[in-house]
Parts: sequence; C-alpha cells; structure tokens
Amino acid sequence: MAIITAQQLQHYYDYYRTTEIIFTRDIIKTLSMDPRQIYVKCSGNQWPCIVNSTSFQYAKIIVGTRGGAFQELAQKDNPAASVRFSFHKADGQLVSFYVAGKVVSISSYMNSKDLAIVAIQYTQRPPDDFIEMIGHLIDANENSVRRREDRIIINADSCRKLGIPREECVISIQNVPRRCILRDLSFGGAKVIVLGLAQFLVGKIILLNLEFDNPYETIPLTGTIIKALPVEGRKDIFAVSIKFDEASLPLSYKVHINNYLSSLRKNELENQAKQIELAQQAEAEAQRIKEQRALAVQNSKAEEAARLAAEAQAQVQAQVQAQLQQAQATQSQLATPQTSADPNALPDL
Repeated sequence: MAIITAQQLQHYYDYYRTTEIIFTRDIIKTLSMDPRQIYVKCSGNQWPCIVNSTSFQYAKIIVGTRGGAFQELAQKDNPAASVRFSFHKADGQLVSFYVAGKVVSISSYMNSKDLAIVAIQYTQRPPDDFIEMIGHLIDANENSVRRREDRIIINADSCRKLGIPREECVISIQNVPRRCILRDLSFGGAKVIVLGLAQFLVGKIILLNLEFDNPYETIPLTGTIIKALPVEGRKDIFAVSIKFDEASLPLSYKVHINNYLSSLRKNELENQAKQIELAQQAEAEAQRIKEQRALAVQNSKAEEAARLAAEAQAQVQAQVQAQLQQAQATQSQLATPQTSADPNALPDL
C-alpha cells in the first residue's frame, strides 16, 4: 500500500465515516485480517468473537449467547466495550489494536437462539492504521463505480507501477487456455491480443488470470468478450474487448487498479500545484518588475521636477543678483560730485 498522508486519512474519515463494510471472505483476504485474533473486551476480560461489519463509527460483532461475553455485554446501562482487530502487513508482521466503544444494541443473529449480534458504537476516533486500511478499501470500491471506464494503457511503465510482472498472461475461452497480450485494463474490463477467429470469440465467457507482485498473487477475472477487431496485417489475431462480471470482481483487483489511478491523480494534482505555484511566482515577479518600473518612472519624474526647480531657482537668483548689481551701480553714480568741463570758466554771480 502506498504511503498515506494525514490529509488523506482525514479525507477517508470525513467522507466514509458512516460507510459500513461487511467482512466477507474476499474482504478478509484483501485486508489480510486474522479472524483468530479478533476479541471483544468488557469488564476487564476479553473473549474471541466474529466481526460482522464495521464503519468508522461502530462495529457489529457476533458472540454466543451462552458465553461470558454475552453475559457482560448484555448488562444494563450500555457497558463499555472494546473490539480488538488484527491484520497482517505485507512483511507478515501482525498489527493489532483496540477500538474503544460502548454497547448500544443486542439482537438475535439470523433468528438464532445461540448467536447474538452486538452493536458497539465507538467512543473515540479509530487508530490511523484502521482508518487507512478500511478507508483504502472503501475508496477502491467507490472508485470502481465512479471511474469504471478509465483505461490504463499497458506498457513497461504501467506494468511496473501496477505490479504486473509481464504483459503476457493466460486467458481461458470456454475453458480452453490461450496465451494473450494485455493492451489495457480498467475496473470494468480489459483489452487483449489473442489468436482466434472473430465468430468464435465474440460473446464467449472468459477467465483472465492476472499475476501481481508485492505480494505475489494470481487474480482470476471472469467476463464476456463483447468485441473483436482484427490486428492489421493478420487475419487470425484479434484485439478483443472484455467486459468483466462486476458481481464476481475480486476486491483485490479493485485495490490494484485504484492504487494506480490514485497515484496518477496524485501526480496530476502535484503537477497542477507546481504549475499554479510557478504561475504565482511569475505573476509576483511581473508585479515586482512593474512596481520597480513605476518607482523608477516616479523617481525620474521627481528628479526632473527637482532639476527644473533648481534651474528656476538659479534663474531667480541670477535676476535678483543682476537687479542688486544695477541698484548698486545707480547708487554709486548718485554719490559721485559733479565738476565743470572748462577749468577757466568763472562761477556764476
């Protein structure tokens, strides 16, 4: 399972909080749950039980009506009780944890006098491991409907990400096994290249065996061939389109396809976020350059205004200085005594 973030855990918890899953054999196998390690704890004691279903808010367990567990759980005032879940990780390590709750109802299981179904409402948020496993399962189921037609083109890269060791696989057409080559996969079907004739392929029930790694498993997929198109240059080889039987589609297959599509979606969102970030950075840089240019223009205008003001002031000072000089010259002329031009002239009597 891919590394999951706190944001994804919160998404699972918020969106699938009330979604209930019933522990069928397929779900137990897909989750690698160990039914022998499931217990209910009440009044300081614990007893083995069967988990019938769970959500992120409550669990329904099955206990015998003649055992000590039933006697304690059936007490009045809704006694406190915890359910112990156990799962095997991919490396084989057993992961166990308790989810605390309280008994809210007890009823007969399928009208049996020997078995009772006990509903325990959780009084705290389940552990992250529980939310991750159950949420991942529900998400795969939901997406198998919403994204049924999303096609995965099979090539070396997609095979690696899907955990498919090779493009070649085995398809049984009316119980006759044949080699084929995968061309695409989806929740709802597949396309393969196979040897045969169109009239003997279309409408036939098939069994497609797909191998997956990490962990290794072979998943059988039943379906019907709905179309056969000849491969160019060959009359005996066809590209056949297969529609899977949704009722028998293994949950583990849904998980594999969902993991791949979710990783693509995650990469798309990350690329979009990067593009948005780059666009924001470019916009911020353009705004910064615009502001710098505006400031430069403003400074240039201020410098020009200062220069003009300085020139005007210099002109005024020059005019004032000239006027002062002219005034000084006039005063100097008035202060100088008048003399006759002819030295022999007699003064007037």
